[in-house]
Amino acid sequence: MINRKWLTLMLSAGLVASIAGCGSSGNTNKEGAAGSAAEQTAGTQTESAKPELKTLNLWSKDDYNTYTLAKVVEEKTGYKVKYEMLPADKAMDKLNLLISSAEPYDVITITGEKAVYTDYAKMGALVDLTPLIDKYGENIKASISPESFEAMKVDGKIYAIPNRAGEFAGSSLMIRTDWLDKLGLKMPTTLDELTAVLKAFKEKDPGGNGDKGAPLSIDGALATMVNVTGAFGIATGWNVMDGKLVAAPVHPGFKEYLSYMADLYKQGLLDKEFAVNKDATLKEKFTSGRVGVIPLAWYDIPGIADALTKNFPDAKYAYVPALKGKDGQAGIGMSGGFDRLTFIPKSSKHPEDAIKWINAKLDKETFKLIAIGEEGKHFTYKDGVYSPILPLFTDERGLASNYLTGIDEKLYPVYWQARVQKDPRLFAGFTFLNKEIPAEFRISDPLALAPSLPEYSKNNASLNQMINDFAVKVIVGEESVDAVAAFVEKYNAAGGEASAKEVNEWYASVKK
Repeated sequence: MINRKWLTLMLSAGLVASIAGCGSSGNTNKEGAAGSAAEQTAGTQTESAKPELKTLNLWSKDDYNTYTLAKVVEEKTGYKVKYEMLPADKAMDKLNLLISSAEPYDVITITGEKAVYTDYAKMGALVDLTPLIDKYGENIKASISPESFEAMKVDGKIYAIPNRAGEFAGSSLMIRTDWLDKLGLKMPTTLDELTAVLKAFKEKDPGGNGDKGAPLSIDGALATMVNVTGAFGIATGWNVMDGKLVAAPVHPGFKEYLSYMADLYKQGLLDKEFAVNKDATLKEKFTSGRVGVIPLAWYDIPGIADALTKNFPDAKYAYVPALKGKDGQAGIGMSGGFDRLTFIPKSSKHPEDAIKWINAKLDKETFKLIAIGEEGKHFTYKDGVYSPILPLFTDERGLASNYLTGIDEKLYPVYWQARVQKDPRLFAGFTFLNKEIPAEFRISDPLALAPSLPEYSKNNASLNQMINDFAVKVIVGEESVDAVAAFVEKYNAAGGEASAKEVNEWYASVKK
């Protein structure tokens, strides 16, 4: 989170110095872009004399300037671009310094942290893109939905171009189906059936681990386990109840979930070491055969499959379907929102050209070329499906997302699936989660397209940590499940109540 007081002081000094250095009075031009350099060149610049743009992007192991797509983008837009990147560690600290010192970047792309860019906008560090998009952004307006732009607005103005993330189910419980086969068991479809399978794994030990193994394990930092939470009505962090959005710990299903997990732990069906498990530890336990069920994201399947097959050539695995709880309730939360945001800082020397460059990249054919390449060279197209031609697709389009500043929201989700098809195991897992699990059990995040909500943004990370810490304590028996009511009081006092008020004011406004 930004130190607002410090950054405000730094921004004031940096922006004043930047404006003074340009000899400007500090007034914005009629397109809303600040900086006298842009004002002086806007009227005289010709299309054949486009300026070189300077961009700042997310960290990458590869140099943006030498990757294949840099030349493609230059040829298609006519703009030469100098690409720089944020560091891998403490990226936001570095960005705060660059913004406060008014470094003259024309375009900056960050992760989808709406709170960060909202702070910059409110502090006067960003160009209002609204008039620039109206004047130069025909492709931008055709590609990005009004609801996405609505989520970008700060005080009624647009300060960022969003890359909307695909809305899909990302993970579920992965189970050793060869263990099921060995014991003559069927794939569990309900919580009761899952419990029975875990008991069988413990008692009959199909992995031959004795006391060194466990039927189920989870990451200690993610104690609210995907799929199982959905059976208690809390598939996402906030869920609809009686027409309002209710945070998970306030929902009655939270206590029921903790009671269920604590019972698994007492019976020895949940790994006794789960509280200290890291992601890598969890995966190693699964691939070494010490654990039969873990939560797993679809994009981790190839690595898991390779390690598992190396250790157990006959091993088989599959996703558990959406598990049903009482009254048939089930749900797997879906991702959503925005994975990247692009803005133009007030220190930009060429704000109009920056928007023209972004707009040019969103020409339909140019966007497709950047995103997935050329048909017959980088991909094939059959029956509505784009499939990659390997290895060239990976070599020349593997980093395509780094060059996208806004996406065609209708077409990109279709193009993007070419990336999932790079490995048939990857595609099978993704397809199961997003095609074979019924749509009614794939639960959207109700806050995915919410604008920046100050109280929610300020409190969310610390509240989530509170939830996880408390959940771990209840599951391992350090806290009673009856302590949920007292915990909710602490949660509300720590910002939960203020967040809920703000979230529901917004939710009520969009339901009208």
